[in-house]
Amino acid sequence: MEQHARRRAALRVLLREAGLDVLLVTDLVNVRYLSGFTGSNAALLVHADDDAAHAEDRTMLATDGRYTTQAAAQAPDLSVLVERSCGPALLGALAAPGAVGFDSAHVTVDGHADLLAALAAGELRRAPGLVETLRAVKDAGEVDALRQACGVADAALAGMVAADGLRAGRTEREVARDLEERMREAGAEGPSFETIVAAGANAAIPHHRPTDAPLADGDLLTMDFGALVDGYHSDMTRTLVVGTPADWQRDLHALVAEAAAAGRAALVPGTATRDVDAAARDVITAAGFGEQFVHGLGHGVGLVIHEAPAVSATATATLEAGMTVTVEPGVYLAGRGGVRIEDTLVVTDGGAVPLTQSPRDLVPESRDET
Repeated sequence: MEQHARRRAALRVLLREAGLDVLLVTDLVNVRYLSGFTGSNAALLVHADDDAAHAEDRTMLATDGRYTTQAAAQAPDLSVLVERSCGPALLGALAAPGAVGFDSAHVTVDGHADLLAALAAGELRRAPGLVETLRAVKDAGEVDALRQACGVADAALAGMVAADGLRAGRTEREVARDLEERMREAGAEGPSFETIVAAGANAAIPHHRPTDAPLADGDLLTMDFGALVDGYHSDMTRTLVVGTPADWQRDLHALVAEAAAAGRAALVPGTATRDVDAAARDVITAAGFGEQFVHGLGHGVGLVIHEAPAVSATATATLEAGMTVTVEPGVYLAGRGGVRIEDTLVVTDGGAVPLTQSPRDLVPESRDET
């Protein structure tokens, strides 16, 4: 409760800066972040009063009758309004609305019309991104949850390698299912996203979906996967070779590894995220593969697998201590294969600390190349 109360207090500062008297939060991820409630139907009303204690008295969570017991358990410090139509019900309960902000990025056109109809007085204003701004900088509890999620993914990959689960003859789909099951066995609620396993020429497709294509000796094998723990996501990519690597595969992997190291080294508070992208991208461009690096360097990760801040050539964010981001350069050669290496890291005053710990080697240490 104290953690969620601190987050609401920080949000009130942003509300006052934005000239808002109250914020209606309807995105379920943001509701969870601010209240702890995890039901599938909810909204939250947060006042911007300078008197934090008075504002907390009026903070209200709305949900429907399916979740009254859950709301009392997960958000015992909040008053609960039991209504099916959560957002309109909260606005209808406002005595003196004033300037009312809403999550415009998460409200449909029809939903906006319902909010307008429910607001008897005051002004409804778009207020996108306020809670997301807070979520971009993680507190210690969030970093710990992310570290656990990364540890689960690390354990799954280590178990897979130890069991010779990346051998020729297994299919991409079998490897993906095996990884996901191992993550669940290690404590994950489930995978962070649909696991990517791409072998051979398929490794040149950044978001390839696993098929029944079998792994073959000499294939590059890219695995992009993560674990969901306590609502927080991990994200990691490793590219290995099935069998003995060719010289061009070694060279390509070494290039991407160098770019990834440059990106990790650039994760310093005060650095523009576009400059972090450039640090890694320049390595690949200088080697003549700039056109084969076809996506941004990374993204924030937390309660959502892709969240602020973006780390790309067009990003406008600046790094702060406590941000958790991925660094994932890749080079993709159509018809031949590709290499991507990705880690999840937390930015600290002393630089970036990797939360994913799996070896980044092209050939796993447990396997004899000969």
